[in-house]
Amino acid sequence: MSQLVPPHGGKGLTCCILEGAELEAEKKKAETLKKIDLAPREVGDLIMLGIGGFSPLTGFMTKADWKGTCENYMLADGTFWPIPVTLSVTKSISDDIKEGEEIALFDPQHGEIMGTMKVTEKYEVTEADKKFECEKVYMGEGTPTAEEFWKIAKDDHPGVQMVMNQGDFNLAGPVKVISEGEYPTKYAGIYMRPEESRKIFDERGWKEVAALQLRNPMHRSHEYLCKIAVEVCDGVYIHSLVGNLKAGDIPADVRVKCIDVLVKNYFVEDNVVQGGYPLDMRYAGPREALLHATFRQNYGCSKMIIGRDHAGVGDFYGMFEAQTIFDKIPYATDLEADPGKKLLCTPLKIDWTFYCYKCDGMASLRTCPHGKEDRVLLSGTMLRKMLSEGGELPDHFGRDEVVVVLREYYEGVTDKVEIKLHGAATGDDKK
Repeated sequence: MSQLVPPHGGKGLTCCILEGAELEAEKKKAETLKKIDLAPREVGDLIMLGIGGFSPLTGFMTKADWKGTCENYMLADGTFWPIPVTLSVTKSISDDIKEGEEIALFDPQHGEIMGTMKVTEKYEVTEADKKFECEKVYMGEGTPTAEEFWKIAKDDHPGVQMVMNQGDFNLAGPVKVISEGEYPTKYAGIYMRPEESRKIFDERGWKEVAALQLRNPMHRSHEYLCKIAVEVCDGVYIHSLVGNLKAGDIPADVRVKCIDVLVKNYFVEDNVVQGGYPLDMRYAGPREALLHATFRQNYGCSKMIIGRDHAGVGDFYGMFEAQTIFDKIPYATDLEADPGKKLLCTPLKIDWTFYCYKCDGMASLRTCPHGKEDRVLLSGTMLRKMLSEGGELPDHFGRDEVVVVLREYYEGVTDKVEIKLHGAATGDDKK
């Protein structure tokens, strides 16, 4: 009997991926259907719908689900959900599709049909609707008014750009997934379905599992966060994003090598599991922290490590807004009648961490009394900037074994991308 936290939504893992004879039949049928091109973000979302990562969702959202998610963090049936999962098309494509029709969902980047969908609803998403979504989902304390937000968001926020560039209509309906793309082969042994991570955790007898979200190479601060979690939980799931990132971010295969080296040399391996998941980053800061906790619950995690500026970009969010948002969402008061609809994966809130020369070790603002001049402030953005420019890293910024892997990668990079630093990377707003 599993002791793990149950999947989100109270329905178990709702997996939409097909297998065996049913899979082969759907593949043949898909070839006869109208093909709708998916954006990279939609491909990742579709795979997560397939493998149960987005349980209890079984398809792309209706207008009622989209609006409820943006406005109240809830699907139309009252289940907690923090970020829209939608499929957009242009007006001309929408006009060519009838409600009740089945369509094939095509990944143009890899030339593959990924699944099928029965279109149960079509709805317009006007520019005003897109702005509504952006202000609800992407606007944070760093830009507290809509006027301030829109002055910079269209040019500097990749998540906002993604939403504003989407088609003007959304298609909703249940999906059948027939492919997981390149992930099972390209990231063999790392990419996992929720049922696979749960099986590993159960075999180890784990009950409380903490997830660490990674989109940057694992530096000393990440290592410290993991070790704090190992002390208070049965184990840690180092869960890396292996989908698409923004320009200048480090590819997933390089980050996986860094984790391998770090775990092998600096962890008790029995207390750590490494995995990968197929989503693109939305850079939605606090809302994305909630999404990360939601699907980590499906993977079997009861805790989500939330440090400073989780899933942030630029200075759009308050440094610890991704922690405080967990105190504002619907919990027992709104969802007591059906506890399965609540988010059960709770945050493991950890303050700004760094290496302190005077403490002679890793510390945080809660434990270290010394000043900024005594600290090596650690951030993935700072790490990428210094390495991409050929700079020397300060002592204790990263483990030597990890830095070797990263330097090898940057030596082969010819198209350099300027990496901008911000408050979360420099610590300029910290004492």
